Amino acid sequence: MSLSKKRLARMHDVLAGHVERGGVPGIVSLIRHRGEVHVDVIGERVRRDTIFRISSMTKPITAVAAMILVEECRVRLGDPVDELLPELADRRVLGKIDGPLDDTVPAHRAITVRDLLTFRMGFGQLPMAPDSYPILRAANERDIGMGPPNPAATPPPDEWLRRLGELPLMCQPGEKWLYHTGSDALGVLIARASGRPLEDFLRERVFEPLGMTDTAFSVPAGKRDRFVTSHWTDGTVYDEVDGRWSSPPAFPSGGGGLVSTADDYLAFGQMMLANGRHGDERLLSRPSVELMTTDQLTTAQKAVSGFFPGYFDGRGWGFGVSVITRRDEVCAVPGRFGWDGGLGTSWFSDPREDLVAILLTQRAGFPLFSPVCLDFWTSVYQAIDD
Repeated sequence: MSLSKKRLARMHDVLAGHVERGGVPGIVSLIRHRGEVHVDVIGERVRRDTIFRISSMTKPITAVAAMILVEECRVRLGDPVDELLPELADRRVLGKIDGPLDDTVPAHRAITVRDLLTFRMGFGQLPMAPDSYPILRAANERDIGMGPPNPAATPPPDEWLRRLGELPLMCQPGEKWLYHTGSDALGVLIARASGRPLEDFLRERVFEPLGMTDTAFSVPAGKRDRFVTSHWTDGTVYDEVDGRWSSPPAFPSGGGGLVSTADDYLAFGQMMLANGRHGDERLLSRPSVELMTTDQLTTAQKAVSGFFPGYFDGRGWGFGVSVITRRDEVCAVPGRFGWDGGLGTSWFSDPREDLVAILLTQRAGFPLFSPVCLDFWTSVYQAIDD
């Protein structure tokens, strides 16, 4: 065995402690290491096939869908998005991030498909209060997704893009990494390029080939016995089982709208680890997956990209995924790639260790600072016994 039974038991005790102390209501954890799969289910209301809101773990899936279109030559990475997303053509850029909305300069160049994939389109979420700057106030007033997922409030794709197009960019295209909005814009681009609604394209080209039968933008009534209530960090309710995900959304968010299960996401994470192959199916070529999981940010871009202090010291960003670039923790293996969900989920695949690991909970918390997430990743790597 490549995983130590004794150390897996220690991992269980650590995670169970978080549930017993009220840190999270329940946990489903899954590790696949060198072909061996270990699943642990902790909490009264969860089971292995429980459906969770995976929020930003949607982003890697959207990036894969975009790369399918790139491989089919229906879009090109270096092409401007202007033809498919004319609402984002001829951009104006704020003179300074905290300045008035009419103090702008012309964009130096067009936004490209690559910019959407790498979060360098010049617009995104900022880790501060929603009324800190005029641009943030204007964006939040337009309900274009500047906070946690809210399917009931976000307008349909064409209207969403029109509202985004009303606003200036926060910085020049390609200048810095800004979180999230690129994935939502990418979802609209995928729908327009494919001539299919995003949810249909994902189902036909990603979910069905991978057997991801429980991954979608909403949860039908027949599956809600496996769906769980979502909680804020303080334990108060964020969304009920019959709440925002109980019907198909007007805006299927490529940045944070999906629900999924541990085994569904294992299929996705294992496909990425296998360089695009799943059984007899090949979703992407090996070179495409290698490109997606290579750090795309320059040193200069990292220096000016605000997320959290020190975040990019040991990390980079590929296409829809974070990439570990420096070994400074037990679990920080260079080349490890994946992403987290702010509603309490986390996934990474590690080519060096032939490892896929997934954590699913129903309490929000940014994984960089979430005790349960930090302890999960340490526990995953301490359990390796080869």
